[in-house]
Amino acid sequence: MSALDHNVLAITNARLFDPSTELDETGTLLVDAGIIKALGDKIDIPKNTKIIDAQGLLLLPGLVDMQVNTGEPGSAYRETLATVSEAAAAGGVTSIVTMPDTDPVIDDAALVDFISRRARDTAKVRVFPMAAITKGREGEMMTEFGLLQEAGAVAFTDADNPVMNAQIMSRALSYATNFNALIMHHAQDANLAGSGVMNKSEKATRLGLAGIPKTAEIIMIERDIRLVEMTGSRLHVAQISCAESLDIIRAAKARGVTITCGVSANHLMLNDNDVENYRTFAKLNPPLRSEDDRLALCAGVADGSIDIIVSAHNPQDEDTKRRPFEQASFGSIGVETLLGAALTLYHEEIAPLHRIIKAVTSTPAQLLGLSTGTLSAGQPADFNLVDLETPWSVQAENLKSKSKNAAIEGRKLQGRVMQTFVQGHQIFAAEEHDEWT
Repeated sequence: MSALDHNVLAITNARLFDPSTELDETGTLLVDAGIIKALGDKIDIPKNTKIIDAQGLLLLPGLVDMQVNTGEPGSAYRETLATVSEAAAAGGVTSIVTMPDTDPVIDDAALVDFISRRARDTAKVRVFPMAAITKGREGEMMTEFGLLQEAGAVAFTDADNPVMNAQIMSRALSYATNFNALIMHHAQDANLAGSGVMNKSEKATRLGLAGIPKTAEIIMIERDIRLVEMTGSRLHVAQISCAESLDIIRAAKARGVTITCGVSANHLMLNDNDVENYRTFAKLNPPLRSEDDRLALCAGVADGSIDIIVSAHNPQDEDTKRRPFEQASFGSIGVETLLGAALTLYHEEIAPLHRIIKAVTSTPAQLLGLSTGTLSAGQPADFNLVDLETPWSVQAENLKSKSKNAAIEGRKLQGRVMQTFVQGHQIFAAEEHDEWT
């Protein structure tokens, strides 16, 4: 390492924190040419190294958000790879995994390549595309997993379209084993969900809204578990929303089924009371459930039964949200607020910090076979500096996403990203004059 190498960077006086290596100590992180060279409490810093004093801030691996919708290609007015990467950087997310429900659907190797090239040209963060399980996400004809994976697809999903045909799903899971590919599935029986728009409950009846029963989620998870047992494949349930789903997955894991699951940060903070007054920003898929379900999901993060936390970032423009509840689009933005929302569990003493950080860094990276999400020598220098105590408020005008449909708009969070780095280059720094409170 040359003493004159301007690519050498040292972050000193940082609380180095990486659950994947059980690291939690005050020390220095040394970066050379975009790679972590060394870290610890006794690091020799070469001359002419650029030094940043972290002043005791938490230094975390860059977050890996495993469920990010964008509007590119086809709906750039909602979100582009450039704008979502700005939001991600502000939230400490250095790797985003994009969903294939674009226009056209990402079901062809050329389209996977397009996303990768477009991201290289316009995005500040790493972008890893998922491809569709079936052509057009129509649930009828499987895509070419091998070609798509070769082109750069890190996993396969039909986004919020469940594969209803059990035979097609079985074939997809079996086919995926040839490539050690991960299938991510939206656990919802479309027939049972019907035209539902919120949790099926007394509240839905009172509001005059069609409900989506928990059974729609439970049945699909139970079916998929049986198919995984039959095929020996890997399955990730994109988002669970109720206690019963968690119990089923816990039991399956206990008997050795290769299943994992995620939860959105919104489902850890909100419940179906937030739909009161027909608030369309709280119209999510899966829907927000009861407070008991929310608490069960929080407990699932705390004990590790829920493997990852995602933003489920789904930008919608004003036109599609400022409508009667039944007609409004599902979805909320969240990539910028992912860490702050997840840290609510830490500040409320529900879940330990290492569980929360692992669920947004190393676990999603390992599921997808990525080299990110960790602070280890020889790995990419993707990391962020976080002030765990700084309070801030989620205000639409301060969010960097192109769309402003935040389900947790107005909520107070604690824990703010101060600086974000990708390959050792700073891509975000909080300004002292930022108005957040």
